[in-house]
Amino acid sequence: MSERPLSRRLLAWYDRHGRKTLPWKRRRDPYRIWVSEIMLQQTQVTTVITYFKRFIARFPDIQSLARADLDEVLHLWTGLGYYARARNLHKAAQRIMKEHGGVFPRAFEAITDLPGIGRSTAGAILALAFNQRHPILDGNVKRVLARYHAIDAPINKRETEAHLWHLADKHTPRARVADYTQAIMDLGATLCTRTKPQCTACPLRTHCQACRLGTPQDFPVRT
Repeated sequence: MSERPLSRRLLAWYDRHGRKTLPWKRRRDPYRIWVSEIMLQQTQVTTVITYFKRFIARFPDIQSLARADLDEVLHLWTGLGYYARARNLHKAAQRIMKEHGGVFPRAFEAITDLPGIGRSTAGAILALAFNQRHPILDGNVKRVLARYHAIDAPINKRETEAHLWHLADKHTPRARVADYTQAIMDLGATLCTRTKPQCTACPLRTHCQACRLGTPQDFPVRT
């Protein structure tokens, strides 16, 4: 299946319905995008917005976060849970100051070497901040791709994840990478949801194999 129907349709949908007013979207600042991506791990956008605004007001840049006391960072994180995320943010900010002169790195390997940043998060930061072409595979994207291709292998198997990474790379376009990256995350968060997916409103429905089967809720498959 060609990459073009998915990316083209998704970008057209994003132009009309994408969430372009999120506070970390207003400018392509890698620091703000990094903070938002870490907060959005395991947490809904609606919850993150308030925490993000408060966090950025107190720590507007890498320098202020690196200099901060960890207790204050954790205090501003109270209520978001998964506190290792906040500890890793603080550690990573200090390393960026020490190893990169306070400038957020643009190299994939340098970013994945920082605490708390894996392959998908690094790809998202580089795509959204610098329009670099990197595939992402967060929970929303896994769900979209598993349904689009009706992948009947358990999603938590290593072989399935490798296949999903291959598909994620295949579908990522050469142009408008930042918009595409945001679009596929938005689609999974708003229409291709875990329960009660809104297939009739989905721009991919005519090419989505799970939709054609009439059983989108059966995907992704888990052991």
